[in-house]
Parts: sequence; C-alpha cells; structure tokens
Amino acid sequence: MSQQAIVEINSQLQKYFDALYFCDVSKLNDVFHPDAIYINATDEPILKLDMQTYFAMVSQRISPASKHEARQDKIMSVHLLNDQLAVAHVECAISPKYFYDALTFVFDHGEWKIMAKVFQYQLQTD
Repeated sequence: MSQQAIVEINSQLQKYFDALYFCDVSKLNDVFHPDAIYINATDEPILKLDMQTYFAMVSQRISPASKHEARQDKIMSVHLLNDQLAVAHVECAISPKYFYDALTFVFDHGEWKIMAKVFQYQLQTD
C-alpha cells in the first residue's frame, strides 16, 4: 500500500502544480477535500480561508502559464504517516512570490485529497 499511496499522492501533487500554473479551479477541486483549509502563515494576522474563497481568488488571477513564466515546481518530500494520512512539502513560484507549502493529505473515499494547505512565501528578486 505505501508505494501505491506515494504514487497516487505524487499524481495529486502534479495536478496541484498544474492547477496553480494554469489557475485551473477544476483541477484544484480534484485535489482538495471539500472541507480543506488554507492557511497563509506569512501575512499578519495569519489568514485562514475555506476552499470556496480560495478557489475564487485563484479564478481571478492571471495565470503564470499565460505570462510564459518558467515553472519552479518541486516536491521536496512526501511522508506517509499511515494508510490514511500523509504530509507533503512542496515548493513553487507564482511571480512575484516563491511558496513553501506543507500539504496534509487524507485518504477519503478511495482518493488522496489535500485537507490542509499551510504555507509561507518570500518575494522573489530578479
């Protein structure tokens, strides 16, 4: 089970990166659990959003793909904690920000879904 779970989570992570790069809310909907939370730990105060609000923000962005930005997607680690819980550390860029994401996955109804996205970002310099 553990190797198959890692393969499935990596597949979800690729969809996650694609969704962010193309601002594709449909793909985000595929990877996030409906009850997931979004936490921006960089801003003060810490910002917490539900998925409906987060997806609306993404849908209003100008996609990095449309600006021909180079992709900087990185899967730094995936840790399977048991057969229903995993944590992934990933990094990506959406100019002008570089993101460090901690994504908590749950195995629900036969699929791995992101239940929590907690992240920090840094502003990129040229």
